Amino acid sequence: MFGMKFFFYSLEHLPIHIHVRNAEGEAKFEVEPIVRLVSSYGIKTKDLVLAEALVEQHKELIITKWQYFYGNH
Repeated sequence: MFGMKFFFYSLEHLPIHIHVRNAEGEAKFEVEPIVRLVSSYGIKTKDLVLAEALVEQHKELIITKWQYFYGNH
C-alpha cells in the first residue's frame, strides 16, 4: 500500500504494534491504547505521517490479525 509493507515479526511482544517498511527504511507503531510512532529510521516524515494515518484507519484489523496470530494476551 503506497509502497509500504505493514507486517508483524514472528516472535513479537506486547504491546500490540506493527512494523512498516518502505524502500527508504522502517518504522514501528504501537496500536494500543493509541496509535503512536515508537521508532523509525530512514523513512521520510511525509511517509511516516501517511503510515500513521493508515495504521489508525486499519487499527481494528491490525488488532484482530494480532490476536489471531498471537492469541489474546
